[in-house]
Amino acid sequence: MSEDPTRRIVLLRHAKADPKDRTVHPDHERPLTGRGRLDAARTGRWLAGPGPDLDLDQVLVSTSVRTRETWELTAAELPEQPPAVFEPHLYRAGAGELLTVLGRLPEDTATVLVVGHNPGFRDLAGSLAGRGPEDLRERLEHSGFHTAGVAVLSFPGSWADLGPGRARLDAYWSPRL
Repeated sequence: MSEDPTRRIVLLRHAKADPKDRTVHPDHERPLTGRGRLDAARTGRWLAGPGPDLDLDQVLVSTSVRTRETWELTAAELPEQPPAVFEPHLYRAGAGELLTVLGRLPEDTATVLVVGHNPGFRDLAGSLAGRGPEDLRERLEHSGFHTAGVAVLSFPGSWADLGPGRARLDAYWSPRL
């Protein structure tokens, strides 16, 4: 009898973006700030170095300017760049919509990195993380999921089986911690 494979989800919230001012940029078109650009690169260095050892199979990126820029700057720091898909359903997605997108991943995908937004990421990570070191779970909960922050979750089974409390929070990191 074989064990269920372990799947990993890496949630990367977009880095700091220009403030909401629809007279300058519609929300979807808001670019990163200077700090955001630096933080996105720093996040890439963390993922490539001291962060958890990740072998990314797939990257899903919201179509907003700030998420695309975050991925571009993060990816530039990685030794290998996995294929990225720009997914319109990730823009402004809530936890339920994010769970639906993850549930549709091919079964040969072991590790996915998703670049997206709050409050969906905060809600999804909090909902999924039924296990993991208490200090990590508290840090995630109290931070609200910082910009350029990364949550790494793992769970056994298929993508279709993913649901509340099923995952373990393995890491939570941000340039602001």
